[in-house]
Amino acid sequence: MSTNEVDGQYYEVATPGSLSEKLVAVARDRIYADFLRLCAPDASDTILDVGVSDVVGDAANVIERRYPAQEKITAVGLGQGNAFKVSFPQIQYRQILANQALPFADASFDIVTANAVLEHVGSAENQRFLISEMIRVGGRVFITVPHRFFPVEHHTAIPFLHWFDATFPVACRALGKEKWAASENLILMSRRRLKDASPRDPAIEVGMTGIMLGPCSSNLYLFAPAPGSRTI
Repeated sequence: MSTNEVDGQYYEVATPGSLSEKLVAVARDRIYADFLRLCAPDASDTILDVGVSDVVGDAANVIERRYPAQEKITAVGLGQGNAFKVSFPQIQYRQILANQALPFADASFDIVTANAVLEHVGSAENQRFLISEMIRVGGRVFITVPHRFFPVEHHTAIPFLHWFDATFPVACRALGKEKWAASENLILMSRRRLKDASPRDPAIEVGMTGIMLGPCSSNLYLFAPAPGSRTI
């Protein structure tokens, strides 16, 4: 399977020009606004974006599409990043291995971010490791994930049945989407699950972002402030 095919499976619902892509784009606009609000980047800040996609469209790579100082961004992903490098020639790209240490020294970046990545790393242990690695190499850390309790599941477009562990696999099998019922492909994220994956530090904030529907908002964020504000 090519890199485009691997990345493309995460955007099967949000196909180019579809209503789903337009809704994802609305959510990503709010996510970007919260990134600016919480991380407050300035012109000198270096940014690492973890887990970028080689699928280019309104639903992917929100930081790269919006942030003006692209020369300050380093991006990493699992593929060779050929389409990504063509679309964002000013951004440094490095290929990484899944669930391995990030190839950077401690505190290499002012800001580290990841959007819609944490739910795909395969286990709670891998989630904790990725968050710890992002904190290790960065200052401020901003992570977002799809929220399980949004009315429609992001990857399958299944409504409501993804709220329950017993019904989501059944719905996936009925619709021929069995791969999304496997934890190695998708971990449905709640506030509790995101908090459980993060270090125990009162300075770390977990909140709602994306399409705002109160407790059923489309996305969650985790924000860890600069090290001077943390106890870890």
